[in-house]
Amino acid sequence: MNCINPATEEVIGPVPVYSASQIEAGLTSSADGFAIWRAVPIAERGRLMKAVAGVLRRDRESLSRLMATEMGKPIAAGEQEVEKCAWTCEYFASHAAEMLRNETIATDASHSYVRYDALGPVFAIMPWNFPLWQVFRFAAPALMAGNVGLLKHAPNVPGVARAIERLFAEAGFPAGAFVNLFLSNEQAADVIAHPVVRAVTLTGSGRAGMAVAAEAGRALKKVVLELGGSDPFIVLGDVDVEQTARQAAAARTINAGQSCIAAKRFIVDRSIAEHFEYAMTQAMRALKVGDPMDRQTAVGPLARLDLLENLNDQVRRSVAAGARLVCGGKRLERKGYFYEPTILADVRPGMAAFDEETFGPVAAITACDGADDAVRLANQSRYGLGASIWTTDIARAEELAGRLEAGCVFINGTVKSDARLPFGGIKESGYGRELATPGIREFVNIKTVWVK
Repeated sequence: MNCINPATEEVIGPVPVYSASQIEAGLTSSADGFAIWRAVPIAERGRLMKAVAGVLRRDRESLSRLMATEMGKPIAAGEQEVEKCAWTCEYFASHAAEMLRNETIATDASHSYVRYDALGPVFAIMPWNFPLWQVFRFAAPALMAGNVGLLKHAPNVPGVARAIERLFAEAGFPAGAFVNLFLSNEQAADVIAHPVVRAVTLTGSGRAGMAVAAEAGRALKKVVLELGGSDPFIVLGDVDVEQTARQAAAARTINAGQSCIAAKRFIVDRSIAEHFEYAMTQAMRALKVGDPMDRQTAVGPLARLDLLENLNDQVRRSVAAGARLVCGGKRLERKGYFYEPTILADVRPGMAAFDEETFGPVAAITACDGADDAVRLANQSRYGLGASIWTTDIARAEELAGRLEAGCVFINGTVKSDARLPFGGIKESGYGRELATPGIREFVNIKTVWVK
């Protein structure tokens, strides 16, 4: 199997896979690294984590070009991703001590409290779509808590995987604090079961989540799963339609639509549905699709040919079931895995574009009869990652937010992950949380201490 540049279809090189002895060496290094790292004072951990931020910023251009080459991310978006990782390293470097401070609780003891101790090596199985951010979203809090990281990255971004391991080493982290492992799926299952590994985190598909959860369950190991999404973008009848439609086009096409929290189902009040459809179509057609190395490019290629073919199949099946193709709907006739920004209207439950996660620049518009119907349609999904509500009635939106089945709800804003807020989903979007205080406490031993 080869890594392929999705914009040019040129072969980058073979996908690396470690031997059994290389894997064992990596696991031994991780165990040895944990023995050192857990004893490092948190202030010193913070200093080193800030040094990682410095290395990220120093290498911003090369890292952005690497992402553009391996998975097709437009270079300007890649630079934003690098900066987000650097900022997140700095955030946890500054706030981890407060998040992990002992908590005194009055009981019948002379003194009783809860402390938060590191678990050990955390095995992270990460995807290609945000190849830096997905890793740092786990690594910054986990390492600040005193754990060490083991990474199995997606096979199509091996250069990024190597770069991340190098970043930690160059910042001064001890050997074994962050170890990259090139693994097959079968080897990953063996690593989950290995006694060195204390916990597992996965960002990926539902199928991968079920497999990893089963393996972790057999080994009785903590697991956090951040899986797919089919996020609703609810548009009530009182919005500025033109402005909201432009936001909708941007929300759908971030990272060429290859984002678990990208808006996918656009549930629009019937009174403005026709106007919204027209305005969003104009906004989608205005987006420049092309070379990810071009700073003017808004939408790059899909990361792999099979992803493009699957997306096209979902569009065809939706149209066959009665959806109306408004724009796009096909692969561009050029080298690379480029798919036209696409809008399907008259989408309803039972169609692929409504029921499945569409991982590419395809928007599904569904008309609704008021806010209550919008919530009903939004919740009619096996996913529950994010949701957004667009309206001028903030009080009404906050009431609706409490009824939406999602891990986060954004009102008049595009769903995003933020180090200051917990991130994760419900239903088939996974369980557990990343980021903020709940995220850093996922991979610690919450330990009671009782003193007489």
